[in-house]
Amino acid sequence: MTTALRVIYDLHSHTTASDGLLTPRELVVRAQAMGVDVLAITDHDTVDGISPAEEAIAALNLPLNLVAGVEISTLWQHHEIHIVGLGIGPRHPALTALLTSQRAHRLTRAHAIAERLAKAGIRDPWQGARQLAQDDLVTSGHFARYLISLGAASNVANVFKKYLSRGKTGYVPPQWCTIDEAIEAIHLAWGQAVVAHPGRYDLSAKWLKRLLTHFTAAGGDAMEVAQCQQSPQERSQLAAYARDYRLLASLGSDFHQPCAWIELGRKLWLPGGIEPVWRDWTVLPAAGPHAAAEG
Repeated sequence: MTTALRVIYDLHSHTTASDGLLTPRELVVRAQAMGVDVLAITDHDTVDGISPAEEAIAALNLPLNLVAGVEISTLWQHHEIHIVGLGIGPRHPALTALLTSQRAHRLTRAHAIAERLAKAGIRDPWQGARQLAQDDLVTSGHFARYLISLGAASNVANVFKKYLSRGKTGYVPPQWCTIDEAIEAIHLAWGQAVVAHPGRYDLSAKWLKRLLTHFTAAGGDAMEVAQCQQSPQERSQLAAYARDYRLLASLGSDFHQPCAWIELGRKLWLPGGIEPVWRDWTVLPAAGPHAAAEG
């Protein structure tokens, strides 16, 4: 009797092109070492990590399938909601135009955050964050890492709680695009639009349902159901929402850096009764059955 192949998908990861700590080359090497078969690079509002990753896979002859992706920041009902695009054409004009606008907003906001932190007595916040970004896209994650390096907080969650969340010293309201605009650009670039980590937005069940209703009405395709650090109850509930709203199911580590609790490909499986986002993909290997207890 033949055993079905279990393909490991990780469809949410970051590189130094945004706020990840690994270069695209380092990321794909680590993904292959961790047993990942299909990896999506989904940097924040940029696709600059995709080509270097493709080149590294070819040069090193890695047995890894790369999915071109992006994670677009949007605003919905005063909440910052992230929409992942999978299988995109990275250089499509519609996507390029949106990401150029997002990059301009991000740069303006980063300067404003730096100014607020400087007024609060933080030493050289712009230079510190920019150095960590390696002169690339500066994100709130870079400010968080810089503040940790100064001893202002012990971890990223504490930095946001103390400095960067709404109402705190370094908080600057974002000016992102809408969910509808993100979905449109992703679709024009031949991709699938996915609600990223829906359990992380601190929304009540009522408001999460409103978000999924809006996302579905706007033509969204899928939602992330599984992450490597997640309670079984949350995974089951998100799977139920995927069924209720007839959305495909995605999964991903949201990997930014090597750490003890988040790893590429770790504990990434989908509960039964939902359709995976890769259901209709034809150029990548088909996944074997993912039992609900697997992981």
